[in-house]
Amino acid sequence: MRMDTSHRRVLIPALATALLSVGTAAAADSADRPSAPPDPGRLSQLAERYLQQRADAVTTNPVRSRSADALSTATGPMRAELRRDLAALARKGNAYKKIDGGYTHAEVDVTVLDTTTNGSTATSHIIENGRLRLPFTATEVADGAPEYEEYSVPHTLTFTRDTSGAWLLAKDGVEADGGPVPSTQIADPADDPAPDSENEGNKGTASATTRPPGGSADPKATLAAKASATASYNYSAMVRYANKHWKKPNSDYRTYGNDCTNFISQVMRAGGWKATSGSFASRKNNKKWFYASHTWTTSYTWAGAENWYWFAVKHSKRTKSLDNVWKLTSADVLQANWKPRKDDIIDHTMVVTKLYKGTPYLTYHTGNTHNKSLRKLLADHPNAAWYAHRT
Repeated sequence: MRMDTSHRRVLIPALATALLSVGTAAAADSADRPSAPPDPGRLSQLAERYLQQRADAVTTNPVRSRSADALSTATGPMRAELRRDLAALARKGNAYKKIDGGYTHAEVDVTVLDTTTNGSTATSHIIENGRLRLPFTATEVADGAPEYEEYSVPHTLTFTRDTSGAWLLAKDGVEADGGPVPSTQIADPADDPAPDSENEGNKGTASATTRPPGGSADPKATLAAKASATASYNYSAMVRYANKHWKKPNSDYRTYGNDCTNFISQVMRAGGWKATSGSFASRKNNKKWFYASHTWTTSYTWAGAENWYWFAVKHSKRTKSLDNVWKLTSADVLQANWKPRKDDIIDHTMVVTKLYKGTPYLTYHTGNTHNKSLRKLLADHPNAAWYAHRT
């Protein structure tokens, strides 16, 4: 006997129509509701995972399980960019290993400053704080070797929500204008001179970068010789100040977009450099060096790398030019012109905070870095002109 199905032909279209109506209403209701904001903890986790993977890539012993795979939580274009960067960072890490042993492993943590959401886009301003461990033993560290290189750099991270509702990293804006980027980044420093830079003429031959033959100088003996030559300066105080404020600026001073020379002026002042007289009328004069509560009552030599050079070497003679960067010792200053073929303007200023077995380790602002070896800086910037100062 054949079953009568006439009622099914009526019920199925009716059910489909009802379901379609419910789905359309739900979709409309969803479209009318504002998107739920992202979980801040989740975005922080994505940021840390991404930055840890970058840091791992530049080490000699990457720990992938710790950083997981940031590629799986990035948009398509960001995945392609990250793949290129990770390959370049691995090459960089291998080069560092040949230069001075490289980094053994990395530690990264993230501080989220704020997050804003606009529909399916979220923007987070964060600070990446990293430590890149150096291949020194505990005995060597006790003897004066740096345990790690540190850096602290702001990022603006952009996230987008995909169709499943998951948040993916879409863009990373690293903020390190003017100075060397951290070892975990692939970029050249900006070299646009400050508008107040005044080149007073020929600086002569830049400091040589080839390491001279012979044994390494004793850092304690060299520092003692400096102190006896200029008894008014406290070089230990300079180094202490740089170690204390390389990451957290001293609130007694304002910061600049390119803060490197402002930081070095503070370091020198902490060690005994005396300010000259000065005012609004004399702030552009490279013979003057002073700080005041406003930019218009602070000398250009205080925060401008080129201007600082002329005050230090020519006008005050508080520093002496060194013919070779490998003669730098504790509390000495190193300056750089990233593209000397483009101009003769100095772009960046650093101070030596460690000297171990003849290798100076530099500390600076923009981007904030503590104890980066001279060997790595020279390798990163082979075309730069370097100006070494005995302070």
